[in-house]
Amino acid sequence: MGDQIQFIVEKLNQEPFRKNYNLISFDSLQPLQLLQLLSDVLGEIDPKHVVDIREELPEQTAKRMLNLLGILKYKPPGTVSDLSAFRQGLVTGSKTVIHPVLHWLLQRTSELRTRAYLARFLVKLEVPAEFLQDDTVADFNKQYEELMEAFKNLHKEHEQLKISGLSTAEIRRDIGAMEEEKGQLTKRVERLKKRVETVQNHQRMLEIARQLRIEKERQESLAQQKQEQKSQLFHAEQKLQRAQVQLKEMRQMVADSKPDSLMKKLEEEMNFNSYLLTEKTPREMESKKTSVYFLQKVVAEPAMTQADLTALESERDEVNAEINQLIEKRMIKYEPTDSKFSMYRQQASIISRKKEAKAEELQAAKEEMSSLERQMEQKSSQAHELEGSEVLTEDEYKQYVSKLRSKNTLYKKKRLEIAEITAEYGILQRTEELLRQRHEAIQQQLQATEEKKGISGYSYTQEELERVSAVKSEMDEVKGQTLDNMSEMVKKLNAMVAEKKASLAPVIKELRQLRQNCQELTQECEEKKIQYDSCAAGLETNRSALEQEVKGLLEECAQEESNYRYINCMKMSLEVQLQRAREEMKAYMSPDPQERRRAVREQYTRIILEQENLGKKLREKQKVVRESHGPNMKQMKMWQDFQQLMECKRECFLKQQNQAAIGQIIQEGGKDRLVL
Repeated sequence: MGDQIQFIVEKLNQEPFRKNYNLISFDSLQPLQLLQLLSDVLGEIDPKHVVDIREELPEQTAKRMLNLLGILKYKPPGTVSDLSAFRQGLVTGSKTVIHPVLHWLLQRTSELRTRAYLARFLVKLEVPAEFLQDDTVADFNKQYEELMEAFKNLHKEHEQLKISGLSTAEIRRDIGAMEEEKGQLTKRVERLKKRVETVQNHQRMLEIARQLRIEKERQESLAQQKQEQKSQLFHAEQKLQRAQVQLKEMRQMVADSKPDSLMKKLEEEMNFNSYLLTEKTPREMESKKTSVYFLQKVVAEPAMTQADLTALESERDEVNAEINQLIEKRMIKYEPTDSKFSMYRQQASIISRKKEAKAEELQAAKEEMSSLERQMEQKSSQAHELEGSEVLTEDEYKQYVSKLRSKNTLYKKKRLEIAEITAEYGILQRTEELLRQRHEAIQQQLQATEEKKGISGYSYTQEELERVSAVKSEMDEVKGQTLDNMSEMVKKLNAMVAEKKASLAPVIKELRQLRQNCQELTQECEEKKIQYDSCAAGLETNRSALEQEVKGLLEECAQEESNYRYINCMKMSLEVQLQRAREEMKAYMSPDPQERRRAVREQYTRIILEQENLGKKLREKQKVVRESHGPNMKQMKMWQDFQQLMECKRECFLKQQNQAAIGQIIQEGGKDRLVL
């Protein structure tokens, strides 16, 4: 309790209260002063409670404080009976009630100030259900709840901004710096404008410079977008290639293996991973830890000189010599019974070393394979960028090789066929040569026969005549066909032209008439359009006027409807009051005393009588207090003076005891000196 009062006094002596209390003055406060102090603390939390309690009734003060403490979620200790005692103590200004409240309030003033601020906007008004049946009241209530939620969100954002570290002073400094920079820039711009105004066509040049700047910014943004899209495309291609490789591997595994082989591979991989996890990796970690420990130890030690190094090397040589001696002694003391165990140990050590070597080789092979896959992806991406075509995957390459093999077999077959045809061509060429030789021999015999008969050259002339006549007949046939075709074509064209002229003549007449009608209709359309525009303008003005009138009527209708609903609500409330008045009148006029006692009039009459009696008692008590106030104050002053007097006596007594003790010590010291 003393610590609690000490804390309250310290807080009240600080800002913003500045009460200048001490423990005695605070403990001697009257109940009315304690209530005023509690009201001041509550007023610091919520400005609406800055009230002089002498200007309001005690019931109002207690009700106001209890409402605010309920909003601040203060929980008084104890049960329901203790709660009633808490209310009574708050009304009377009891120290046992007010001191814990003050301690609780002063511990968390800033938090409670925020809670009281939020309570002004977040304490929901309870609207009776019969009023919520009205559409207008329900709409207002819904709008009220929506505004409450919006306030919650805004307050959360405000708190987050306060926590984010942006102080008002920093923002103001930044704003001031930016305003100064803005002023400098405006002055610079004005100077540049004055310089530019002397140049001819400066407006056009400024417009061109503005367009150039805009185009440059657009070019930069497009280049940045292009670079981002290229990087995205490159990453997507790499991802696609990795996915294709994984898909190919999975397909190969599915196509080339059976469930037994897959299980076997998985078991092998699981065994290898478990070996790495349980044996190899822990040993490597231990070795790394020991090496790190030794390195840290070396780093912690001071720098070593050459003499230290030589000493360490000599010590190392001595240790190696001792190890060799111990090995020799062990070999001398070698027992045959341990030969089998040593052999097994050697085999186990050899197998473990081989296992570690193979695991390291497998790990290195996997790392090499992953590095080669990465290199292959990089090379494929580079080839794709250089050539612009798709790089073949392994499956596509296999298909390509199989196609090449099939084409190679087909090529070999065709090559054999070409060889056979070439051989046959050689045979036919030889046959042709033989026949030509025979033909020349026959021609020579024929010429010799013609010379003998005196008609040399007859056969040649006959052949030439036959060939020329055949050519001439062919040319005549072609000419005749060409002339016939041309004459038929000319006839057809003339007929078609005549037909088209005959068919187009009425159409041309109609077209001329239609053109004339079109001109007339166009002129009439323009006139009608002018009339339509003028009519539309008039109708638009009328429509706007009617819309304004309709809008006013709708507003008036809404006002009348709201008035109707308000009157209806008032009517319903008046009916309820009338019904309550009838029931009250019925109960009051009832001959049954129990029924009459339940009437509101009787209840209020009893309450008024009780309150009047209570008022009389309180006035009498107030009169007694006023009469005894002067003597009581005088008595309290006397007790305070008495207390101060007793305090002075106690201090004097303590000083006297201290002086007596000091004098006794001095006398004892003097006696000791005399004895010596």
